[in-house]
Parts: sequence; C-alpha cells; structure tokens
Amino acid sequence: MRVVIAEDSVLLREGLTRLLTDRGLEVVAGVGDGEALLTSVEELAAAGGLPDVVVADVRMPPTHTDEGVRACVELRRRHPQVGVLVLSQYVEERYASELLAGSTRGVGYLLKDRVAEVREFVEAVQRVAAGGTALDPEVVAQLLSRSRKGDVLEGLTPREREVLGLMAEGRTNTAIAKQLVVSDGAVEKHISNIFLKLGLAQSPEDHRRVLAVLTYLNS
Repeated sequence: MRVVIAEDSVLLREGLTRLLTDRGLEVVAGVGDGEALLTSVEELAAAGGLPDVVVADVRMPPTHTDEGVRACVELRRRHPQVGVLVLSQYVEERYASELLAGSTRGVGYLLKDRVAEVREFVEAVQRVAAGGTALDPEVVAQLLSRSRKGDVLEGLTPREREVLGLMAEGRTNTAIAKQLVVSDGAVEKHISNIFLKLGLAQSPEDHRRVLAVLTYLNS
C-alpha cells in the first residue's frame, strides 16, 4: 500500500512515516504544503504509480487555514481513485462537509488525537485506501446534532440513527454489532429499515450504504 503524507510539521510527518512503515505500508512521499502535495501526486502519476491514499493535515502553509483540505478536494477531483484521509486538531464541520460533498468513497476525517490509537489509525488508513470511509466519532456526533434539525431523518428511531452514525464512521456490520452489543442479524435488520425509510431502492449493498451515509451527512 502506497501512501503520501502532507504535514507541515516535520516532526509529525516523520512520526507518521515511521508509524506506517513499521506496519508494512510504503510511504512514497512526504511534503509540507498543499501545492507540494498536488505536485507530488502528479509526479507519481506521470511515473505510473499513483498512491493508494493520501494522509494530509487540514491546515498547512502559507496561511494555515484550509490549504490542506482544499488540496485534497482538488486531488479527489483529479484522481478520484486515490483515497484521502485528512487530520485536524479540532472538529471543523465546514471542512468535513466540503471534503464529503462529492462522495464518501475513499475518504476519511480524523482528529489528530486518534493517531495515538495506532491500531485504529492504521486501520483507518487501510480502509480509506480500499475505498471505505473513516470519520472521527466527534465529527459524526456534530453532523448528527445538525441533522436532527432536518426532516430527512425524522422517521428513523434513535437506534437506527445510532447505526447510521456508525455506518458513517465506516464501520462494518460486525463492528457495529460489537459496538452496540447486539447480534449481526439485529444490525442487518436496522440497516434494512434505514434503507427503506430513506427511500433507497434495491441495489448492491455497498452502493446503498454510501447513499445512506450521503443522505445522513447532507441532511
């Protein structure tokens, strides 16, 4: 698995590189700003070796506001097959919404504190690289709080909202069942009810999961 890291703190960038390489991932580039990120990925593409995933800070030079997330949005436009996992010091809902506006495939948004949970962080990188979703529970909590003001999800029960929130974090049915201490069958029933109540027609399971999460995040 090939990874590009975009982080202006040299110490954190080297730390992330060491953490990922120690677990068998190949860090093919490390850069310190958004422009360098785009340039690096284009150079890798020209050489015939796009990365599987980019791990990038939301705030990078020169203004340390939104350069990182804007570079990631542009990267997703140019190379939608490349996973993007952004790291942020705090929950910044506007940036999360901007990153997720097009599609939740191969995208993640985590707080930097989660890096300390090494196993979970590496799993998030791998999940995003494989086309999955990895959203920080704090981000999901804020989006869920906002979504309660809309009427799209009003038909869902509290448990169904909880299941949908965990789906938005990128968790599998088995992981959701473990988190909620229920059976896999119970989770499957909740998800079927969610699809029905959101009016998602019969289609491949993965496709409907993405549509359900998009409905949730955009409501």
